Amino acid sequence: MARLMPLSDITAQHSDVLGTEFYDPTGQTAYGMNGEKIGTIRGALAEPETGKIRFLLVDVGGWFSSKEVVVPVGMSTFEGDEVHFTNLTKEQVGDMREYRMGEEYDTDAQMSDERVLRAANTDMQVDESRYAARAGYREDDAMYQTPDKLRLLEERLVVNKDRFVAGSVEVGKRVETHQENVNVDLAREEVVIERHAVTDAQAVEGAVLGADSKTMRIDLEAERANVSKQAFVTEEVTVGKREVTDSQTVTETVGREVLEVTKSGDVRLDADGKPMMDDTNRKV
Repeated sequence: MARLMPLSDITAQHSDVLGTEFYDPTGQTAYGMNGEKIGTIRGALAEPETGKIRFLLVDVGGWFSSKEVVVPVGMSTFEGDEVHFTNLTKEQVGDMREYRMGEEYDTDAQMSDERVLRAANTDMQVDESRYAARAGYREDDAMYQTPDKLRLLEERLVVNKDRFVAGSVEVGKRVETHQENVNVDLAREEVVIERHAVTDAQAVEGAVLGADSKTMRIDLEAERANVSKQAFVTEEVTVGKREVTDSQTVTETVGREVLEVTKSGDVRLDADGKPMMDDTNRKV
């Protein structure tokens, strides 16, 4: 039997070979026959060269207080984050060897567990002479065929945002003029001449007409408007920024992978594309 290693050791020590494209079921919930929850997948034993899983390490705490067993991967089916062992019973697990993390799963332990599992699964029963001489997993044996975990992908729009200068605003001042009329009351002096008739006129001795010609000068005062201008604060302006959010619809074409099933021969499939089972849990 080719040497197997815990999958966790392979992914840690041989990431240069596996990269990131490998499947690790560790932590997934395990179910036995009739959908009964039996425990958790604690890890896997796989080929260090390829990362191909050959055995699953199952903590069967749902059936026993403390026990881990090694189950060939071909007995399992994967559904989302669940691993189903549709032909695994509590009686079988009770007869299997207990596995302790880190120990070597040797040939004797493997063959002992195989006898228990094959005896209860008619579709996996073979003449022991066919495999005893070639202990270990076989590529042509359904019990050890690694199931392909087909993952359907779909594209989803991922919209990122960046900031750019959408525009700018300049705030300044300019002088705007207009004509304004102001009514002002201005005072001025006027000459008032009063004339009185003399009723008892008397002669003026020595007076000669035109000889004593006099002129009276009277200065008249008036107010005039002196216009000046003075600036007053009529408005204060504060300039700042605020952020507003607009909703924008982005349209793009995306694709997704859909399952395509090709049938060959007389095969019946259920709604999920799986072979239908009869009452004996054998594939039809």
